[in-house]
Order: sequence, then C-alpha cells, then structure tokens
Amino acid sequence: MSSDNSYVYPSKGPSDLPLWPRMRHFLREPLAEFLGTMMIILFGDGVVAQVVLSKNANGAYQSISWCWGIGVMFGVYCSGGISGGHLNPAVTFCNCVFRGFPWKKLPIYAFAQFLGAFLGAFIVYGNYKSAIDMYEGYGVRTVVGDTATAGIFCTYPAAFMTRTGMVFSEIIASAILMMGIYAINDENNLPAGNLGPLALFFLIFGLGAAFGWETGYAINPARDFGPRLASYALGYGPKVWSAGGYYFWIPIVCPVIGCTFGGFLYDFLIFTGADSPINMPAMGITRITDFASGSSTGVHKPASVYEHDPKVLVGTVHGHADHDVIGTQDVLPIARRRSNETKAVSQPQHIENSNYSNV
Repeated sequence: MSSDNSYVYPSKGPSDLPLWPRMRHFLREPLAEFLGTMMIILFGDGVVAQVVLSKNANGAYQSISWCWGIGVMFGVYCSGGISGGHLNPAVTFCNCVFRGFPWKKLPIYAFAQFLGAFLGAFIVYGNYKSAIDMYEGYGVRTVVGDTATAGIFCTYPAAFMTRTGMVFSEIIASAILMMGIYAINDENNLPAGNLGPLALFFLIFGLGAAFGWETGYAINPARDFGPRLASYALGYGPKVWSAGGYYFWIPIVCPVIGCTFGGFLYDFLIFTGADSPINMPAMGITRITDFASGSSTGVHKPASVYEHDPKVLVGTVHGHADHDVIGTQDVLPIARRRSNETKAVSQPQHIENSNYSNV
C-alpha cells in the first residue's frame, strides 16, 4: 500500500500475463513491422485507387505523392518505438550491414513486412471492389490497357522504359531513400529526433514527385511484391508477373542494391559512428575475418573517432545486446590521455540507442 492508502498492483512479468499478452511480448517487433507496413499500403494503394478509379476527379499525381508520404509517416509512428520502423526489407538489410542490426532478425522482419503489405492490398481491394467493377466491368481484371487496374496495387514501368532505365531508376531512388534515412537519424549531423517521421514524409513525397513517373518508385520490396501477390490471388492472373518484360523482379532486387549503395555512400562520406563497418580498421575487413575465424574479441573503434567524441562509449551498439563490446585496449589509452588534459576521467557509460526509424 502506498502512503495515500491506494492499492498498488503488483508488477507482472511475461510469465504471469494472460496468453495473448505473453505472445505479444515476444512478437511486438514483427507485429509492429506488420502494422506499419500495412499502414503504408492502406494509404498508398488507397490513394492510387481513388485517383485511377475516379479518372482524376478526386485526386491527381501529386496527391499520390502526398499520401504515400503520409502512409510512411503514420507507419513509422505505429512501429518506430517498438521495432525501429524499418517497414522495408531493403532498409532492414542495410541496417544489418551498416548499423549492426542482428542478422537473425532479418527474416522475421522481412516476413512481417511482406505480410503487412499483402493484407493491406486485400483491404484496399475490398474497399474499392465496386468501383473497380464499375471501372473495368464486373469480374474483369486486367493488367495492361486503358482500363487496367492492376497498377493500383503494385508498380509497372512506363511503356518507353528500357531494362537499363528501369534498374537505374529504382537503384537511384532507393539510394536517395537510404541516405535520407541515415541523415535523419545521424546524431552527429542534424538529427530529426521525434520529428523523424515527419522528415520521412517529406523524403517520400520528394522521391515520388521526382522519381515516381517512370517506374512508380517502389523503393521497397515488400511494398511491391506483397500487393503484387495479392493482385495475382485476386484474379489479375499471371500477367502481373510477365508485364513489362517480367519487370516484377526489379522492385525486389534493385531496392536492396540501391539502399545498400546509399547506406555505404552516406557512411563513407559523412557518418562517424562506431557501429558502421566503414569506421572500423580496414573498413571492417578485420572484424569480418576475426568473426569468421571465431577469434573476435571486440569492435576496435578508431582512435580518431574517440578523440572527437565528448564521451567514451563502451557497451552495446544501438542498444542491441547481440553486438560485440568495445575492448578496453581501445578505451584506456584515450582515457589516460584525456585524464592528463582534464585531471579527471569520468567512468565509461553505456549509451542505449535503438532508434532505427526507417522506411
């Protein structure tokens, strides 16, 4: 009992909770990715359906760019504090490469993202089924043609696009996306903090306005493949795979390539954090070979990074206990030098930062 005689409920651990809260405790991250990605599709495919089926009477191209940005923003608000709000397998992969995100979580995150996009497309179809019947004809579902509606759900290239142009367009847009995400979250640059989702809104809006015409700027394998699979299941047929010269693989593969290139470019030119392999000896080759041989003892952070850092960072990177720990052999020489300069050395402290708010 507290001093004001009000009853204090005992705290419960996961094992003391009912079944669903126990399950949710262990599934919060994939559930957050699922919900956030579904939110993107509900807004994004929803606005495309409204613009197409109303024949531009209730929206135009820029309203599509606006709504995709809003979908990403609310998707990150739904998931960012739980899972980091990746909402994109290419972003998750890039975080595994450049931000120490656990590789073991990549399949779980990707599955949740694909499933969220898949079910989001089903919901949009259910909402607009009557309008699709009116637009195409009852029971008619086409992928190409003047009254085709398959483009509501996934991306198809413009007729004039070459294969090289398709690949380049998706790679460059995805690279810009990843550079923007890392810039928004870089604490040593100009971080957006709690305004990160709003910054992502403008980033997605800008990408749509600048790169959306030629290929539909998928920039997200889940956003394209999930709804494409849903449209196939809903009766659009095998043409969803063969249209555009079997274009379907490009929005799956190229965003991964583009995001990885964009992440590398940002880290190579700008980022100074310890969790990027770019800032490790031999650009991470030492750590990779040590890990492969089973002799890894820690992440060796370059001294130059410590010298420009107001704190000595020891412990987990981005709050993930899976990561290696910075060895004392790296920290103590810097600490001693700083002691001689300041006559006092503060104890190393753990810095927890699990903000991966991305798209």
